[in-house]
Amino acid sequence: MAGRFFLTFKPIAKFLPEVAPPKRRVDLGRKLIWTGLVLIIYLIMSQVPLYGVATLEGGDPFAPIRVIVGGSRGSILELGIGPIVTGGLILQLLAGSGIISYDPSNPEDRALFTTASKFLSLLIALFSAIAYVVGGQYGHLPLFSGLIMILQLFIATLILMLMDELLQKGWGLGSGVSLFILAGVAKAIWWSALNPFPVEGGQAHGAIIAYFQAILAGEDPIASFYIRPSPYQPTMLGLVVTIAMIIFVIYLQGIQVNIPIVSSQFRGYGGIYPVKLLYVSNIPVILASTLFTDLYLVGNIVQSNPALSGTLLADFIGKFNSTTGTPISGLIYYITPPRGVTNVLLDPLRALIYMAILISICIIFSATWLTISGMDPDSVARQLVDSGVMIPGFRRAVSPVSTVLSRYIPAVTILGGLLVGLISVLGDFLGVYGSGTGILLSVGIVYQYYELLQREQAMELYPELSRLLGEK
Repeated sequence: MAGRFFLTFKPIAKFLPEVAPPKRRVDLGRKLIWTGLVLIIYLIMSQVPLYGVATLEGGDPFAPIRVIVGGSRGSILELGIGPIVTGGLILQLLAGSGIISYDPSNPEDRALFTTASKFLSLLIALFSAIAYVVGGQYGHLPLFSGLIMILQLFIATLILMLMDELLQKGWGLGSGVSLFILAGVAKAIWWSALNPFPVEGGQAHGAIIAYFQAILAGEDPIASFYIRPSPYQPTMLGLVVTIAMIIFVIYLQGIQVNIPIVSSQFRGYGGIYPVKLLYVSNIPVILASTLFTDLYLVGNIVQSNPALSGTLLADFIGKFNSTTGTPISGLIYYITPPRGVTNVLLDPLRALIYMAILISICIIFSATWLTISGMDPDSVARQLVDSGVMIPGFRRAVSPVSTVLSRYIPAVTILGGLLVGLISVLGDFLGVYGSGTGILLSVGIVYQYYELLQREQAMELYPELSRLLGEK
């Protein structure tokens, strides 16, 4: 029986659009085609301008988080995947903390959870679109033009949500959200390295092209390696650090503590239970990015509202520069990283405060997610015991297995949260392309796709695996 909270969404389910799952297993070739098609549609949508917007006034206050949410300013993907991620995370936090009743083994609960997540995501998209329009992101629009703008943003979020559902239901590989994040970061890296269009100083925006332009113009090759006319332009140092960070994060993905396990039912069969250094993966950074995105939105609403501007709340949340769109005060100023070595040196206090805030939040979210996601020692021990697995030298019971796991999981969780926060911070400070958070997420997503491809290839070679895993 589904929980009372989810039952309230049952009448809504028939009104929400849904992608039907495939009737039989889709082969790997077709999955790759569907995944590629979804990616192409996403990239096209990111270049489709919003109808009715001639020019955008001022700078972009959401520029620091565009890569993470897969958004593109002035396009129909202005909101990106922000509403979808926020809606899903809110429900997962409520369900994991026990505030709402949810049984993932119950098919009815799973179906209603999906319905609730879709409804909440669309509600957040509608609220965000209204906030953008009322907040003056597109200038002062007449009522009808504002409604058209809101409708475009809402429909774009709906399309993204359906494409995400298409992949998750087995037509493609992975999830749309992961694919869109990866595409956004890859595009940012490519654009930062090779964008030929000129910017301030006459050089190309792309660091590689600009570096050779500087050398041909007779400038110092060493200074040009890490200094540009504007502190917001990508540098060659950022490219080197980006490559180094990708390699380092890949290395971290392979660090783990291997706990020996044996089958209690079949003597002689054993293996290991790996406790990875990044045990909760990139979840802390995703939660922190979502929180910062929502604070950006609130700050933009407060600043654009004449009744709130100048109040204590407005001063605390902070203000944006109307010309450049960058935060200039308050909380939003200190949760925005100073990107690049030059910006860090210009405002070291802001850099230290941002580092302290992000790392602290990542550690807190790591510890919180451990409990609510069922990855804590007690939950894992119960899963191992129920599956007929035990640790050699210990009784086949939850308590002794949990004791062994408790030696590693809590410490690895805190250390992992600290590491992902620190990597994200240092990446931003050193001018990493696509942001430190973006690199962390991208490497994790690529690793997930690697595992997915291995699994799909194994099932292509050994069809009996599909029946074993419950797939037709």
